[in-house]
Amino acid sequence: MINFIKEKCQGCGVCVEICPKKLLLLDKSEVNGRGHTPVSITDKDSCSQCALCAMMCPDCVIIISNDEDK
Repeated sequence: MINFIKEKCQGCGVCVEICPKKLLLLDKSEVNGRGHTPVSITDKDSCSQCALCAMMCPDCVIIISNDEDK
């Protein structure tokens, strides 16, 4: 499961570039409280949970967890 702390996102796009499946995008329809366009995912079910995006995020915005962690 992938989740985002959208209020912390600075919209740098590092996660978008690193995603091997190209599932992430900067959601231009939304602006967070910091004035940035936050990251979003196009298809959660296709995410392999490789966690590259979470490792590369400079603001620790992305949280990867197992389905059992719900």
